[in-house]
Amino acid sequence: MRASRTPINVAQQGSFRHADGSLVLIAGPCSAESEEQLLKTAQQLKSIQGISVLRAGIWKSRTRPNSFKGVGTVGLQWLDMVKKETGLRTACEVANAQHAEEAMKYGVDILSISGRATVNPFAMEEIAAVLKGTNMPVLVNNPVYPDMGLWLGALERLNQAGITDLGLVNRGFAADEQYPYRNHPRWDYMLQLKDMHPELPILCDAAHIAGRRSLLYPVSQKAVDLGVDGLLFESHMNPAAALSSPQQQLMPQELELLINAIRTKVKLEGTNHLVEQLDDLSQQMDSMDKALVELLLRRREVSQKISLHQMGDVQEGPQASGWQKELDAWLRRDDYTGKDSSFVKSLMDALQQHRISPQSGIGSTAVA
Repeated sequence: MRASRTPINVAQQGSFRHADGSLVLIAGPCSAESEEQLLKTAQQLKSIQGISVLRAGIWKSRTRPNSFKGVGTVGLQWLDMVKKETGLRTACEVANAQHAEEAMKYGVDILSISGRATVNPFAMEEIAAVLKGTNMPVLVNNPVYPDMGLWLGALERLNQAGITDLGLVNRGFAADEQYPYRNHPRWDYMLQLKDMHPELPILCDAAHIAGRRSLLYPVSQKAVDLGVDGLLFESHMNPAAALSSPQQQLMPQELELLINAIRTKVKLEGTNHLVEQLDDLSQQMDSMDKALVELLLRRREVSQKISLHQMGDVQEGPQASGWQKELDAWLRRDDYTGKDSSFVKSLMDALQQHRISPQSGIGSTAVA
């Protein structure tokens, strides 16, 4: 992976790193849903020590077309009203130049560049052009997949437009193995970037990494232990009624308890070393996956040698019959009952198909 070492000009007294070392805390609902919901949530968040920025989703870049897409421009009007009522600074995510223009028109204080925009140099050029000549604070979310060049490229384009009040957000990455996270944190990747550009503030979006309340504390504490400058949370006055991502939002009272636990490093019940244990298990699975691929490649070599001694495909006869008996024996084992049996059968069928046609290659048959 190649990454640019181009210097990035970052404001010394920017919005995303406190001089006293205290955490920058940004919180608010996943989506602005109504004026009342936004105001009541903001009023409760304002009472939490350290929270000075209200974030709310205005436009939701959804993978599926029928999902809730956000309220749009009217939500910016609500944000402006809440800002005047509470004195909190406001932030929202933008994915294109039009979003950025509208957000600035309604006085949003901080723009957060969507990870879907970070991966698109054309979108970043257009957003940077809109911001040129302003002193707008901007957070840049990591690209959906780990690509250091795209992340830094987005920052460099903003820098070239004169934007220096910059910060990065680690909201987690798409990965082949996500569990137990919604988005994998890739702490190693974040630390690599931190080492390359120590001048850049880095915030952790605990909500989008965790994806569920039970992981919010351990993810947040891990991020703080690794030296992030701030944390982003999703908070809703009634998460159960939220129109988007209810499982990763906290009531303001719950969020206050979590933040106090992070400050005091008092472990919340049931979360001791949870992230470390999960990361260790994830690494074990990675090692097993690599070993499995190596074993399958060795199996292919043996299968190809067998095919050299046979004139044609081995589709019927004693081998096929023996294979079926072997499969039946596997499925009768106590540890392959229930839902695992369908996985084992699919895997064994795929292996048998590859055994019949070894020249086709491992990748030719999908394993469920």
